[in-house]
Amino acid sequence: MSSELHPSQLHQHLQMHTRAKWSLWGSLAVSCVLLFLGVNQKPESKPWILAASVGTLEFGRRHRQTAKLLQESLGDIDRASRVNFQAWARANTQPTAQLALTVGAIDANWKPENLIIDPVEYIQKKQKHVALVGGTGDGKSTFTQYLSSKIGGRTVVYDSDAKPDDWAWLDQSDVIGRKGNFKAIDTAMGKDLEILEDLVQLRGEGGDNAIAGRERFLIAEEFPILVDECDNAINWIKRHAKRGRRYKQFICVLAQNDTAENYGLQGDKDTLYSCFCLVRLGQFGRDHARSKLKDPQLEQWLKAGGKRRFMVDDCPCELDLSNWGTTAIAPTEISGGGNEEVLEQFSVMNEYEQLILDWGQQHPGEVLKARILLQASRLFEGMQPDEVRIIFASMADRGLGEVEGNGDRLGWRWSK
Repeated sequence: MSSELHPSQLHQHLQMHTRAKWSLWGSLAVSCVLLFLGVNQKPESKPWILAASVGTLEFGRRHRQTAKLLQESLGDIDRASRVNFQAWARANTQPTAQLALTVGAIDANWKPENLIIDPVEYIQKKQKHVALVGGTGDGKSTFTQYLSSKIGGRTVVYDSDAKPDDWAWLDQSDVIGRKGNFKAIDTAMGKDLEILEDLVQLRGEGGDNAIAGRERFLIAEEFPILVDECDNAINWIKRHAKRGRRYKQFICVLAQNDTAENYGLQGDKDTLYSCFCLVRLGQFGRDHARSKLKDPQLEQWLKAGGKRRFMVDDCPCELDLSNWGTTAIAPTEISGGGNEEVLEQFSVMNEYEQLILDWGQQHPGEVLKARILLQASRLFEGMQPDEVRIIFASMADRGLGEVEGNGDRLGWRWSK
């Protein structure tokens, strides 16, 4: 019990316990002396002396009860005394005994030996899920969106706070829970559990080939809120954590703390660390370097790098996502006449142009028409064919592919 008391309370309780004990023994001694004196006193004085003796005994009994209660709160008296003395020693010797630890200025060229350049490669190699921890403004959503574009498979997002332009490159039917619709998220999580069971049956009957092409990457934003609002959330994370990897159903859960309780895994901390790669952003990464890894130099390195430096498990990582969402067209080699020229083109593209470019690179030589694009992607929903053709022409003018045809027959194709 003494561990639950603040040092100032501990000191006060010990003092009260000591005083109560002394009062108890003092009362017994006074009572015995009064009784002894009363034997030789006149008869008319004896009742007064007896009453005084009884009153003294009652006073001692109350202090005995007080001492008993204090002992229950203190627990082991000897241990409590040692703790109290240690607190007193720290308080009285700190001004002269406190040591200052100074970490010198970090070498600008210093890099951790176990530095990770590509966190996605690390995560895929580990074949684990992702638990992403970070505070407000640490870049959790940006990092998650980056993962969704790299992991592969169909991406499904549970985000009750998603803005209209969030996850714009995804099929919007796969962004579930907008405007705080937790019922939709709970229903979809229940469906995920059914899908997982179906995959278990399919794989058991036909092997890995039977589940090929059914890979999914499921993202749950602010998971502690989902635990509170969705009945299926806890079962969802536990079932996917333990079985999802085998059936290519990977999950990424986001929170602002790295405790197992925050992910609905009370009493199951081993699951968190054995089934998930823990990505710690911002202050959480620096705290991990300082308190868990005992590496002040790594802590300073992380701090110097801002958002682009963080921890993946016990490994530091450096990844600059400040310009993520823009695309640089890599140098293209053009051969001819025995000479080689390198043409560098850098073009910042929006999500519409990026989708068109991706389609062209996947279908080299094929002509993309506006009507095909409008039917193929929800991203262009509500857009007129003429508006799509304007995008085609704009990309061709910048050297991104070429157009073919005129007017309402104009199309676009990728070419180097």
